[in-house]
Amino acid sequence: MVSKQHTPTVLSIAGYDPYGGAGVVMDTKTVHAFGGYALSVITAVTAQNSTGVKAVEAVSESMLHSQLETLLEDVRVDAVKIGMLANKQTVQTVAKILKAYNISNVVLDPVLVSSSGKALLEPDAIETMIYKLFPLCRLVTPNLPETNALLGSSYEGRAKEVPKMAEALFMLGARNVLLKGGHSVEREAVDYLVEYSSITRFSTPRIETSHTHGTGCLLSSAIAAHLAEGFSLAQSVKQSKNFLYEKLKDASTLSLAYNTDVSDRKEPIF
Repeated sequence: MVSKQHTPTVLSIAGYDPYGGAGVVMDTKTVHAFGGYALSVITAVTAQNSTGVKAVEAVSESMLHSQLETLLEDVRVDAVKIGMLANKQTVQTVAKILKAYNISNVVLDPVLVSSSGKALLEPDAIETMIYKLFPLCRLVTPNLPETNALLGSSYEGRAKEVPKMAEALFMLGARNVLLKGGHSVEREAVDYLVEYSSITRFSTPRIETSHTHGTGCLLSSAIAAHLAEGFSLAQSVKQSKNFLYEKLKDASTLSLAYNTDVSDRKEPIF
C-alpha cells in the first residue's frame, strides 16, 4: 500500500436513491466505512423504495458538467466510482471530464437495469459507454445479466465460461474486468478478477437475505476506496468482497418499519 499524506478521496458519479441503499448514498457510506472521504456527483434522480424504481429523471448536461468541474478543479481525487449514467449525453460528459483531468483508478459498475426491471441506461447510450468509458477505466465490474446484455450472449456464469466472457469484454475495450457471480448458477458466490495475464477467483458462501439492494454499488465503491489507498486490484477486490460478505451476513440487524405488507422487498445492506 502507498502511504498518503492526505485522506484517500473517492469521487462517486452515480444516481441518487432516496431510499438510501444504492447510488451515491451507498457509495458515500462505503467509502467512509474505510476511512476515506467521498465526493459525489449526481447523474440522475430516482424515485424508488424497497419495492423498486418508480421513476428516473436525468440531471441536465450543463448541471452535470458544473458538478464535475467544480469539484475537480478544487479537490484531487484518488479514485472514481461510476454507477448509473442514465443517457448518452451523461456518458459523453463524464468521459470528456475524466479524460481532461487525466484521472486514474476509475471503477465502472455498468448499471443497465435496476433489480426491479427499470431501465437505468438508455439503449443508445450503451455503445457510447463501451467506446468512450471502457478504455478510461481501470476496472469494469459487470454482473452476469450486464455481461450478457453487453455481449449479446447467454452465459450462465460457470467457471469454464470466464475466459471467453473476459476476452469478449477486453475486445470491447475493457482493461480489467471483475465478473461478478451473484446471478450465476454456481453454488457459491464466485467473482473472477480477470487482468491481462491472470484470473483470480474470489468465493464466499451465498447469503439468503432480502437485504440485496445496492450490493453492486457497495462492492464497486469499496474497490475504489481501496484503490484510493494504494492497494493493488487483487487486494482491493479481495478486501471489498469480504466486506460485502460480512455486511450481507449482518444485514438483518437493519430493520425498517414499513407501511404495507409486501413479501418481495429488496432492502438496504446497511
